[in-house]
Amino acid sequence: MGVTRYLHTAILVSDVEKAEAFYSQVLELPKAERNLKFPGIWYQLGDYQIHLIEDENWQPVELNAQKWGRNPHLALAVDDLEAMKARLTEKGYPFQSSSSGRAALFTKDPDGNIIELRRDSP
Repeated sequence: MGVTRYLHTAILVSDVEKAEAFYSQVLELPKAERNLKFPGIWYQLGDYQIHLIEDENWQPVELNAQKWGRNPHLALAVDDLEAMKARLTEKGYPFQSSSSGRAALFTKDPDGNIIELRRDSP
């Protein structure tokens, strides 16, 4: 029996409209076509999808870090890391370079969810 390759992840946010502005306008992720009646917004990344869900019981990501011992985050590959830095600066989103020395940077969405952006290369 084979397993079909498909993955989606959910990101909890306190305000789906603010989150949509970040994921659509700053990260420029394409929206996914969904026929299901789930609340929130879906983005398509090849065979994978991200689902933004507004949660009335949302808690800052730092509380999850206390539970798991580190901050959970979403890692995305980008074609041009310098262009992404410029776009984050233009839109007013702070970021920091990876402390490991690799070509990556970290930023946060409006709710503090950590996004790792790294160069898409072998």
